Amino acid sequence: MVEFFEFEADFVDSLRCIPMQVRCKLDTCGIKLKLSDWNQMTTAERQALVELPCTTETEIQSYNEYIQQLILQRTGIPAAKLPIEPHPAWLDSANVPLTVHEKAQEIGVVLTQQKWAALRPLQRFALIKLSRSGHENKNFPRAIAEFNLL
Repeated sequence: MVEFFEFEADFVDSLRCIPMQVRCKLDTCGIKLKLSDWNQMTTAERQALVELPCTTETEIQSYNEYIQQLILQRTGIPAAKLPIEPHPAWLDSANVPLTVHEKAQEIGVVLTQQKWAALRPLQRFALIKLSRSGHENKNFPRAIAEFNLL
């Protein structure tokens, strides 16, 4: 399923930035993709990365192989690998990650376990990514509002 968030609206038409759904697929299959590599891809290739499924073991393996081949073709350098989290926090509806909890508190939001559990995994993934230090987190408050967590 193709899903873009409202906080991504300023770039999804052109796909000039890596949307959350692709970032989630990259984390799922263990590939680190730099924005500079993403920008070397054609619009059709970026769109394929948005649309290709990456849920089952077979899909994850296919996605991994496709993106590795694509990065090698575009950059001449093999894709950087990420460790694959065996139990990703975005799939854990029972525990709000500390980074998300703290970031929510910074903007005056109490994110309860019940609210966390009610989110879809991609929404939880987005909040985790947007709450990390070193990440431009201007979209965190926008995501909180979009996900009706205020």
